[in-house]
Amino acid sequence: MATSAGLTVPYITVRHGETPDLERHLCVRPGPDGRQRLAWINEGPGDRDLRGVLWGRVSQELGIDRRPEGTPRWRLVHPARQRETMLYLQCQVCVTRVRDVHRQSTPAARPGVLFLAAQGADLKAPVRIAQPPVCVEHARLSAHSCTHLVRHGHIALLARRYRLYGVIGTPYELTLQGLRPLPADDTPLPYGDPRLDWFLASQLVRELDDFETVDLADLTATTWSS
Repeated sequence: MATSAGLTVPYITVRHGETPDLERHLCVRPGPDGRQRLAWINEGPGDRDLRGVLWGRVSQELGIDRRPEGTPRWRLVHPARQRETMLYLQCQVCVTRVRDVHRQSTPAARPGVLFLAAQGADLKAPVRIAQPPVCVEHARLSAHSCTHLVRHGHIALLARRYRLYGVIGTPYELTLQGLRPLPADDTPLPYGDPRLDWFLASQLVRELDDFETVDLADLTATTWSS
């Protein structure tokens, strides 16, 4: 977490000076199974996730505390920091590990991990979400600073099961002229989909299939989540 002009800036927000790697640094090479797939020319171990999916690169402007600094670009999410917070269930604002959350009005209810979705989202289980979780302290801040949530309104979801589902990103194809990006949207591809060999991921997605909608004013944090 950092501040800019008196505002708290979520950890996952892109800062001015952070730039994506060039498309010309992408190439094609065989994967472990011998099939051709999308790759970086000078690919390192951190460029793929644990499922072997290639991730987009964006530089990072970090201070001496290794936290992002600089003027925020509010509409943009940093792929590496989004992936980190979603994978390790860290708050997207302050990066602390999220805690199990209870409803104050119904203390006997089962605790869960807090996620925010846009108002109007399809809440028919399972719900697939690219917004990393939030701690109780920063939930209201996220609801009022995220451009997407401010525009559409928010729904707070208290989830008990939140498995990794897949990724959002950009598909590519190999043509006679070289690699070419295809039109992309926010529809996630599930892990195991063969199309992921030609996909450059930008956001990690979890699937919530045991959750309830809650009022942020009715929540309190308790023990650390496992």
